[in-house]
Amino acid sequence: MLHRTNTLVAQRVNGLRVNAARLRADIELLASIGRTSEGALARYAFSPAYEEARAWLKTRMAHAGMAVRDDAAGNTIGRIGPDGGACVMAGSHIDTVPDGGPLDGALGVLAALEVARVIKEAHIELPFAFECVAFIEEEGRFLGRMGSKAMAGVLRQASVEDGMDPSGYRLTEAMRTAGFDPSAATQARRPADDISAYVELHIEQGPVLEQLGVPIGVVEAIVATSHTRITFEGEPDHAGTAPMDLRKDAFTGAAEYACRARELVLKEGTKGQGRLTFGVVDLKPQVANIVPYQVQLLQDIRDVSDAAVAKMVGGTRAIAEDVASKHRLTVRHEHVSGDTAAIMSEHVRAAIHEVAATLGLPTHDMPSGAAHDAQIMARLVPAGMIFVPSAGGRSHRRDERTDWAHLEQGANVFLHTVLRLLADGTVQS
Repeated sequence: MLHRTNTLVAQRVNGLRVNAARLRADIELLASIGRTSEGALARYAFSPAYEEARAWLKTRMAHAGMAVRDDAAGNTIGRIGPDGGACVMAGSHIDTVPDGGPLDGALGVLAALEVARVIKEAHIELPFAFECVAFIEEEGRFLGRMGSKAMAGVLRQASVEDGMDPSGYRLTEAMRTAGFDPSAATQARRPADDISAYVELHIEQGPVLEQLGVPIGVVEAIVATSHTRITFEGEPDHAGTAPMDLRKDAFTGAAEYACRARELVLKEGTKGQGRLTFGVVDLKPQVANIVPYQVQLLQDIRDVSDAAVAKMVGGTRAIAEDVASKHRLTVRHEHVSGDTAAIMSEHVRAAIHEVAATLGLPTHDMPSGAAHDAQIMARLVPAGMIFVPSAGGRSHRRDERTDWAHLEQGANVFLHTVLRLLADGTVQS
């Protein structure tokens, strides 16, 4: 297997397991960084809390015997094995959403760190390097999956310059404050032959695995996404004196649009996989006795099929135009962002299945309805994802939780998937 090896060495490698207590301690310690006095976890990219977490992670990587660096975009990378040549890469992100949970992203980074420790402690002579990465800005405070886009070579410098959080704080300023040069972010690009495969361990963030009673999810594809800002505009009027049938009420139009758009997505989306969310609604003037004259909706459409997303975006646009005409409103559509669907590598998926079977753990093939760094890395190299169950399907909230037994099982599948990919060398699909 790994060493140019004999049967006894292969058996020793097959018997390796993660140190579950050590992994749990890391998860709990990282979860304390960025925790507010009210109990919310808020660790935004390039914020002081994030930079504290970055420094802590780099120290842990160094203690594990890794060569540690930050790249030009702000990704934090630890490496073991040969100094040159291709690597197998694993990781995720350590930034959070507002009032986020302790496992989203962090599990993948800390499990990759634990894999490096196990390899070092077992004195395995790697034929290829292994890299653990914490991608910067996955959650989209300024620019979703910025770090993986930079590494994959799909980050546009204009996006860095335009990046701004909801408060108006600019990405360029945040990067400079943290000690990074925003004009150099795209220099984080890696050649495709630098990385033979990428694998990510993540909580499911949904209820499927728990409901099925299956401990390991093998991700087949990650959904395409489209974010559109839709603005309905009418006219302000007195809430008491303007007759209902004479108003140009932007909220009435927006409400009808949201209901009709939902019906379209349920009809046109890939069976069971179409998603529509209005996560942000901005209404003006927000006064009880004035008819709303403007409503902005931030629309999120997702599906495992790029064609289905395109069809739903087109269909919702037609609905918006019809609603605007009906209510004597104007409507504007602004494409904000989006990503194409990503198919996970058959080779990496096969490795996950084989490892799980060896460990006696059932698996379930499934799509990911959430976006991940693996979605971007799949544009550069063969990529795969391992899911573990989320208790109650809860994520992006402070009570996000996975049973420790499931975390240990997932981490061991992750460990041996990495070992298998390292033994395989160059991955072809």
